[in-house]
Amino acid sequence: MHELRCKTATLLLAVTTVSATLAHSQSAEAQNPKWDFGIWAGGATGEEATNSFSEAQILTGGFYVGRVITGELGNHWYRGRFEYGFDVAPLFVQFQPQRIEGTAFDPLIFRWHSSPRGGAITPFLELSGGAVHTTANFPAGDTSTFNFITRGGGGLLVLTKPNQALEVACRWWHISNANLGTRNPEFNGIQVSVGYHWMK
Repeated sequence: MHELRCKTATLLLAVTTVSATLAHSQSAEAQNPKWDFGIWAGGATGEEATNSFSEAQILTGGFYVGRVITGELGNHWYRGRFEYGFDVAPLFVQFQPQRIEGTAFDPLIFRWHSSPRGGAITPFLELSGGAVHTTANFPAGDTSTFNFITRGGGGLLVLTKPNQALEVACRWWHISNANLGTRNPEFNGIQVSVGYHWMK
């Protein structure tokens, strides 16, 4: 009888310990989600052949998937985490100076998320690289239907619900074909975007 009680007590202690460990793990995961899923839309204005930033306008939209790849780094105001992600933009439309449609993707997106300090707003910095394929040469002329994209900028994530956030961002955009076409004009401009994120 005494042996049975000892085994029962040992089993209950083991179950309690495992349950507490799992609960702590789930709580930590909820507070520090690893996955980032988002949708976004943005507009860009810039120059292609002139020095006028009103020469060309581009509308884009798509979805984003990211993964936090580090714990917190740093000890001061720059403390934060690195996130790697990629996005796909089925919507890529240039309205000016000619209408050109396509699909863009960024397989390399690196974000530095500043650690929250008690507020609902988290700033981030971003560098990314990708490409765009269009149904006609972009920019119009003796250029190419395939171009490379580089972006750099930053933004803010505004917490709206637990593990959900609104994103507002501004980036410098550079698009060129790296001499894949006879001519290699560049699009250089500024993109402003809004998005919404779900963190898991």
